[in-house]
Amino acid sequence: MQKLWSISGRSIAVSALALALTACQSMRGPEPVAQANIPEQGYLTNTAGPSIAEQGYKDFFADQRLLQVLDLALANNRDLRTSTLNIQRAQQQYQITQNNQLPTIGASGGVLRQDTLNTNGAMTSYNVGLGVTAYELDFWGRIRSLKDNALDTYLATSSARDATQIALVGQVAQAWLSYSFANANLKLADQTLKAQLESFNLNKKRFDVGIDSEVPVRQAQISVETARNDVANYKTQIAQAQNLLNLLVGQQVPANLLPNQRVTRVTKTNTLSAGLPSDLLNNRPDIRTAEYQLSAAGANIGAAKARMFPTISLTGSAGYASTDLSDLFKSGAFIWSVGPSLDIPIFDWGTRKANIKISETDQQIALSDYEKSIQSAFREVNDALAVRQNIGDRLSAQKRLVEATNTTYKLSNARFRAGIDSYLTVLDAQRASYAAEQGLLLLEQANMNNQVEVYKTLGGGLKTNTADVIQQQPSTAEQKAAASAP
Repeated sequence: MQKLWSISGRSIAVSALALALTACQSMRGPEPVAQANIPEQGYLTNTAGPSIAEQGYKDFFADQRLLQVLDLALANNRDLRTSTLNIQRAQQQYQITQNNQLPTIGASGGVLRQDTLNTNGAMTSYNVGLGVTAYELDFWGRIRSLKDNALDTYLATSSARDATQIALVGQVAQAWLSYSFANANLKLADQTLKAQLESFNLNKKRFDVGIDSEVPVRQAQISVETARNDVANYKTQIAQAQNLLNLLVGQQVPANLLPNQRVTRVTKTNTLSAGLPSDLLNNRPDIRTAEYQLSAAGANIGAAKARMFPTISLTGSAGYASTDLSDLFKSGAFIWSVGPSLDIPIFDWGTRKANIKISETDQQIALSDYEKSIQSAFREVNDALAVRQNIGDRLSAQKRLVEATNTTYKLSNARFRAGIDSYLTVLDAQRASYAAEQGLLLLEQANMNNQVEVYKTLGGGLKTNTADVIQQQPSTAEQKAAASAP
């Protein structure tokens, strides 16, 4: 048996191994503390009760047709599919970096025929064995920092997929409502057009018999053409809303799932509680994404700092070698070798230090993004709740306005037919009534869109049923431990 390992090499390798086991530490930079304070004022902090984000979307939305459309979207939407594939890619990348902490073992075999001028004939040697090629001893935590970065990237990608789903649920619900209210506006425009045509025909008859001048006829014609324009416009809006819905769902939405009449209720509850500010931080996956990206940036600092120190690798092999193929696997043919290699950086003209500065700058950028994601989340929720606080009063006022304008139109029309008032009074009343009806539909749609918006901005829409929702989100450390478990 041959020993191709010097005493000094053994000492270095043993010392290196001991140091790797006992003194291995991460060079990762300290985690910065986010300074994005929770706002002291705003509608969010004044809202009591558990957050509606804890409700699954099947328990939050009331219409069964919408729930079926949401199920189709979650199964076929291309953005969500891409986000899922990105998770798979990040997971495999993490597996690769995790495997880099283990030695790579490969089998080898070969035949060497050698002939030199100093020998009378050629010599043939045979070898076969297993070997470890350049296994880096991670003294300074470079490989471990790269693994931490890959893990944080994987978790950030997973949270980004959750954010995509929440956005998709909100977009589908609002597109479905847009289709419904485009149909409602079309129906109103059709009714108005019929009434305008009746007025036009009446005024034309009065003009033909010489009762009135041509002015009321042309005024009525203006109203008719305006209503016709609105009819064509709302038909266009219906087609566009359906196109958007088909895009979000990822396929043609079945006709029986489309709301051809005005939707009167979109959620099962009128109480939209925002919960505590801490609930928002737990329920918003975009905030978790920014947090993981910040952690990944810190891991990059550790990898960059580790490059400042020597890299020690071990190379070893064990197997059989012989000059005669028949003697290859005999006991005396066994050989083994192991030896360290040392890579010591000396002069690189400041490249490694510059890389550390870049990594630290990237961490500060990630910190700024994390703080902004928190601030943006609170702003979005408070904006939605600000609308929620006043939408009821606006709806009540608009309904009273509709009632008043409709009554005015009926009275004006009766006085015109009795010959008391001119047609101009009827025309003004009719326009006011039509505008008030349109305004009411617009507010009703805004009210339902706002309910969806509150649910979405609070982080709702990630789970199917309320029973599936985890009441308390696992901490970042718990999620990392679960993800890194074999």
